[in-house]
Amino acid sequence: MSAAFWKVKSLSEMTRREWESLCDHCGKCCLIKLEDEDTGTLLNTDIACKLYDCDRGGCRDYIQRKKHVPDCVVLTPETVDKLPWIPRTCAYRLIAEGRDLYDWHPLITGDPDSTRKAGMSVAGMVRPETEFQDVDWEDHIVEWAGEEDED
Repeated sequence: MSAAFWKVKSLSEMTRREWESLCDHCGKCCLIKLEDEDTGTLLNTDIACKLYDCDRGGCRDYIQRKKHVPDCVVLTPETVDKLPWIPRTCAYRLIAEGRDLYDWHPLITGDPDSTRKAGMSVAGMVRPETEFQDVDWEDHIVEWAGEEDED
């Protein structure tokens, strides 16, 4: 049996299909993030991009997301290690750091819903930005599973 592609290929060597399959659909990268102006610390919120399907997870228009959300950041092998907000559990980040996928990742389990079952998805726990007009952002700062400070 051959080795899993993510163990033998760099991110830049992967096919588009392999690249896309790395996403575990946790939704953490689809959340609005805040930056503390004094410290530069990035803070997660429980408010999602308007395209994020807050109930089931995933982008509702993945192919045309940049058209609807111009500031949506499209990950590439060149940008993965330059974006500090990428979740610590993200397969792209793990592979870029030379680490393996978590045992709950769909590529490991064969179950496309394993991220949610493991409690690592934000689906069902967030609301879309379109539901808010005047937001008291401090009321929406959260720490998601797998994103705890590493000490």
